[in-house]
Amino acid sequence: MAGGGLRAAARIRAEADARGISRLPVLDGEGPLAVRRIRSAGPEARVALVGAMSAPLGGDRLTVAAEAGPGARLDVTSTAATIALPGQTKEPAHYDVRLSVEEDAELRWLPEQLISAHGSALQVTTRAEVAPGARLLLREEQVLGRTGEPPGNLTSRLTVRCAGRLLLDQELACGPAAPSGWDGPAALAGHRALGQLVVVRPELAEAPARPQLLGELAALTPLAGPGLLVTAVAPDALRLRRALDEAVRVVG
Repeated sequence: MAGGGLRAAARIRAEADARGISRLPVLDGEGPLAVRRIRSAGPEARVALVGAMSAPLGGDRLTVAAEAGPGARLDVTSTAATIALPGQTKEPAHYDVRLSVEEDAELRWLPEQLISAHGSALQVTTRAEVAPGARLLLREEQVLGRTGEPPGNLTSRLTVRCAGRLLLDQELACGPAAPSGWDGPAALAGHRALGQLVVVRPELAEAPARPQLLGELAALTPLAGPGLLVTAVAPDALRLRRALDEAVRVVG
């Protein structure tokens, strides 16, 4: 605890052994960022983030780093939604996610929703570095306010690079402090749940995905490189998850 907020970090690294089975030589977490190994029926390593205490609160600084070494397969999820709450300081909380997928590796980053509670302020930064021939499936879901309450202030930036080249760099801001229009017809149009699905895989460089609508709530956009982006909005978390799950099915 320093400067009115909590500092905590978690690090996960998967490495493939001689048989192609992924192991977890690094699995460390502290404070609210507890990490647990999950039983796997295949060669991949599976990990869950476990919320061990209320966080992020105002002023907190949390960092999660997940790495898939050469040829490794790593699946990361969480056991419950993350709720951003007001703290004793008016400073925003910071939640930084750093993902690294090395050559011929695969990382599936599929946490539960992030809920921006009334009165909270959170800045989320997600950065993914993907090596040539590697694969990434990344899902982000944000819910603006708990049931029956207005949202807090949420700023989220997502950056994805492949082989050192930028595939995606986008930022959104929601809540009372966001620029006007964030909830208007050209943006969320009154919806309170929004999410992104990023897919990076080498075959998309040769056969890019086709731009298309996915039902009434989601749209697929090819990226300039071996990737695609699905963006979705929905009235609530349940319909958002259904839309993104359907997107996973469509893109294979």
